[in-house]
Amino acid sequence: MTTETNIASLASLEYIPYINDNGQLPEQLQGEIGVYAIFDQEKILHFVGYSRDVYLSLKQHLVRQPQHCYWVKAQTIERPNRTVLENIEHTWIAENGSVPAGNAQNKDKWTQPINVKVLMTREEQTNYDNPTNDEIAQTKIIKNVARRVEAEIIAILEVRGLQTQIRFNPKLKENGLLDLK
Repeated sequence: MTTETNIASLASLEYIPYINDNGQLPEQLQGEIGVYAIFDQEKILHFVGYSRDVYLSLKQHLVRQPQHCYWVKAQTIERPNRTVLENIEHTWIAENGSVPAGNAQNKDKWTQPINVKVLMTREEQTNYDNPTNDEIAQTKIIKNVARRVEAEIIAILEVRGLQTQIRFNPKLKENGLLDLK
């Protein structure tokens, strides 16, 4: 835990496996308020964020960007304080020497629900755009696209050995969005 005057350098923190040998996310971060840095397999920084529950945020990032979530570093604090959290975030980004893509041009991919409409296959797009389709038919097509993308994400995470349960919010699927419940 830290206070505003005690910001650990990113380099001084230990790498924590995103998915441990038991297929679990870093449970020590469950319910913890803090700042976290996410790295790919080669330990290249892709995103720095802060959260009132680091564990839940890491889970969201894993389904949104599984190809970049292999290692994490985190610093926790006792009480929520946006100024302290932002100071740590800015310090780490400055220490990195450049703004990670996840904090710049790719920020939406890290922080927003997955928009499955942009992931439609040509066939799905053709069916969706069919002028004979009404709104109900289009919603059904979007839900099926969301289910396909969800299955692809879960398959990727199963290959990585994830045992933590992943549940997507079913109400968002009809809007073409995937986000954890």
